[in-house]
Amino acid sequence: MWTSRRAAAVPGSVFALMDAAKGRARAAGLGVIDLSIGSSDQPPPEAALETLREATRDPATYRYPLFSDTAPLREAAAGYLTRRFGVRVDAGREVLPLIGAQEGLAHLLLAVADPGDTVLLPDPCYPPYLGAVAVAGLRAVTLPLLPDRGFLPDLDAVPDEVRPRVLLLNYPNNPTSAVADAAFFREAAAWCRARGTLLIHDHPYAELTFGNYRAPSALEAGLEGVVELHSLSKTHHLGGFRIGFAAGDADALAALARVKGAVDFHAYLGIQRAAAVALGLPDELGRVGARVFEARRDALVPALRGLGWEVALPQASMYAWARVPGLTDSVAYAVRAAEETGVAVSPGRAFGERGEGFVRFALVQPPEVLVEAARRLAEVAVRDRVSI
Repeated sequence: MWTSRRAAAVPGSVFALMDAAKGRARAAGLGVIDLSIGSSDQPPPEAALETLREATRDPATYRYPLFSDTAPLREAAAGYLTRRFGVRVDAGREVLPLIGAQEGLAHLLLAVADPGDTVLLPDPCYPPYLGAVAVAGLRAVTLPLLPDRGFLPDLDAVPDEVRPRVLLLNYPNNPTSAVADAAFFREAAAWCRARGTLLIHDHPYAELTFGNYRAPSALEAGLEGVVELHSLSKTHHLGGFRIGFAAGDADALAALARVKGAVDFHAYLGIQRAAAVALGLPDELGRVGARVFEARRDALVPALRGLGWEVALPQASMYAWARVPGLTDSVAYAVRAAEETGVAVSPGRAFGERGEGFVRFALVQPPEVLVEAARRLAEVAVRDRVSI
């Protein structure tokens, strides 16, 4: 009775099925290895935590924070962008703190697009993108991400009659772990500017990169018509603190600030202080967590290949994206795997039609546990499509 059309349009989450399957596995006495959720298990930087502890004892942090109170975090974010990517932004007009990048995207779409406008979405993609598009009342047109193109979209294949208001990209990518170079972002930004399209780049894995690879920023292609969303959830392990920032086109950020002004008062000042400290830490400290995930990648990928699965060696992110030969119902497979072995993975179909046949592993367990997960999965038969 009280469900709006917007709420009804939000896709149901297959992860509720996975939660139920994990519950049945525990009830059956199985030890659950949960690789289905990409939440970092690493500790936040101690300097950030100490800053937060001190802030909780400062009465000045207890009030509602206004925009002017966000200046230290905005300046820290601007400094990070310059130090890391060589991108210079005006901290007063071209940076805006977020209560997490997921919140930021949902509000950004409300701010820059009207109901019925078209948004180009990658397929597969992070599932909350679909919910944010539905809440904003937008029309989604999908861009296939295919293995033979390195999971990069073919923008030239977009029909001329499609006039998107927004193009949403995400590299390093969730779920595929694909990466993009600076030339790709220059081409994407030029494509968008020629069509009056806003390029939104979701960049939560900017520092979770392996070996010599360092992820570029879409803002390196210029700020006009580009907004990039950064999160401290992954690379600084502050997921539960819900803090991030948007940077880029000043007009788009002004619109976002208007929407946010109607619904929130920014994050707690203590969390903002902690985030500012984290963003100012030496880059090498941020690489410590990346090396943890790289070691886990190096353990899991060979173990999965030993099962005969097709798995690229990720250069970044905290996931392994595996094609399972013969798999036609990844949801049924993932539920059955959890129930029969206690290993919980994310079914590829949860990320879109192009995800079918794949499963995603979050690298959130030590190497030996990941190898054990692969060993258990060897016992799960890949069957034809079944009902669950």
